[in-house]
Amino acid sequence: MIELRMPKLGMDMTSAKVLQWLVSPGRQVTKGESLAEVETEKVTVLLEAPESGVLREVLAPAGVTVEAGQILAVID
Repeated sequence: MIELRMPKLGMDMTSAKVLQWLVSPGRQVTKGESLAEVETEKVTVLLEAPESGVLREVLAPAGVTVEAGQILAVID
């Protein structure tokens, strides 16, 4: 099981908003594939799959603001 966590995208970043998920749970993903779009106060970025597997569960749905380090999804 691989936990996709909200990365710290800047020195001052404490949280970011999940704008949208580009992949639905149950879908096979490959390492480096864009999974979600997130927005901080300064930048919007695409989060990539850290490993290949199946996106099992999304824990932070679109529209939610999460803290840096919080688990966003689980890849199995």
